[in-house]
Amino acid sequence: MFDLDHLRSAMWHLDGHPVRTLDEAREFIESVGFCLLYPRKPPVLVPTFIGAWAGSDDHLPDRHHAFADPRAQQATDLMVRLLRERAAYEANLFEENNAFLVAGSIFPYFYALVGERNPRQAPKPGPRSGQSQLVCDLYEIIRRDGPISKLKLQERLGGSISFAALDHALGELWSKLRVTRVDYSAAEGASWDLLYRWSPDAVREGIGLSVVEALSALLSKYLDCVIAADQQEIEAFFGNFVPRSRVREAINALLAARELSFIHAGNRTLIQITPEKPQADAAPVRRPQRA
Repeated sequence: MFDLDHLRSAMWHLDGHPVRTLDEAREFIESVGFCLLYPRKPPVLVPTFIGAWAGSDDHLPDRHHAFADPRAQQATDLMVRLLRERAAYEANLFEENNAFLVAGSIFPYFYALVGERNPRQAPKPGPRSGQSQLVCDLYEIIRRDGPISKLKLQERLGGSISFAALDHALGELWSKLRVTRVDYSAAEGASWDLLYRWSPDAVREGIGLSVVEALSALLSKYLDCVIAADQQEIEAFFGNFVPRSRVREAINALLAARELSFIHAGNRTLIQITPEKPQADAAPVRRPQRA
């Protein structure tokens, strides 16, 4: 019987086997490929880092209530250690203060879909670029002084910029993977740097990948993470950073190539990675008979 919930529970470490050490965290993020720090509403079909840390999905806090849950700080501390060593990367995909983590091994594919193809070219203000002067000033300060904390960024900007405006501008740069959070301290909060300077090899590899190649690889990794999903669930996830029409095209191409296939679970038709065919046992060796 195809027990989807049981399979996901084991892979996502919700079965009483928590992720607590750095080695376990590395193995977890590499296994699943993607995860959110906290669950969100409406739910997204990906695991959560705090769920893996807790070993359960029972009464997990969302980002609004994380401050009151001691598990949140402990899970965040472990997540930051992953970011520091580039075993995982953070993306501004769903909501502020709810990290979306991408495993280091597949991050170049994610960058190929989301990131700038010419990251060394600084953003320019104006109606054509859609960038504000604050965004451009912020980029230049991070380029010159980064890694740099948000508190020091506000000081460099003269102290008159509100944290809300600063967060909005950082979010614009982050959404295109121009900048990334690289560290965190209780005294000064998150520190920011230019992504291409923080992780040049990953950015260079991402620039060299085509959109079709990147999307196909990420679709396969996503289905490996969730075991199986219906097409609407797949489109809902990837639609956060890729047009849904492209997702449908990629799914159809992988189905046609038989890299993906359909599976029935109850009254649902799901898509999965096509299982490898078992190899036929080797023919028995006939021994010569004695005369």
